Amino acid sequence: MIETLNAIGISNGMITSTVITVILVVLSMFAGKRLQMVPSGLQNFMEWAIESLYNFFEGILGGKACKRYFPLVATLFIYILIANYSGLLPGSGHVNGLAAPTSSINCTAAMAIIVFFAVQIIGVREHHGLCYFKHLLKPFAFLLPLMILEELVKPVSLTLRLYGNVFGEETVTESFFELIPIGLPVIMQGLSVLMGLVQALVFSLLTGIYIQEALPELEEGEELAAHA
Repeated sequence: MIETLNAIGISNGMITSTVITVILVVLSMFAGKRLQMVPSGLQNFMEWAIESLYNFFEGILGGKACKRYFPLVATLFIYILIANYSGLLPGSGHVNGLAAPTSSINCTAAMAIIVFFAVQIIGVREHHGLCYFKHLLKPFAFLLPLMILEELVKPVSLTLRLYGNVFGEETVTESFFELIPIGLPVIMQGLSVLMGLVQALVFSLLTGIYIQEALPELEEGEELAAHA
């Protein structure tokens, strides 16, 4: 079955990505199936995790914008985190149907492109029209080519940063397993857990920053109200 999927161009990373998506959807449905006023078990953990993420991004986006765009940045963080950790499973990258999606540049590029267009749409929406693109003419109109280049570099940076770190970390860990199969690889696996978290946080954090930059500039009073 998996060999057939591979033969028609569906990679192991795509298969793993689909499985991760299904698991997250089922887990979300299960966690929210019987919500209790006093949470316990899975609901308690999920609420704590989401609340912690929300408080973090609220400090970047502000209260109003966070309520609107938190689902995007939180989804990116959770998906990337699980995708990174899928590379720690035994046989990942060697067993058919199992590979960390973020170790493929196609996956990271797809997410970066989504972020790029999402930021442009958010900018137009928040500025109530195409006047959003006036920021490309600041501080001087003759810098327009450089400003456009800066915008285009953002998704490239997101793509290469995530892909390079995950792919590089997997390559180094695999090399250590071959050279020193006992002891040191365990330490590398522990570092991989930390790196997976950091890379998910960096990608979603930069997404939040790009969204914040696309929002209209607020007066001092409005800014305080937005963060209240």
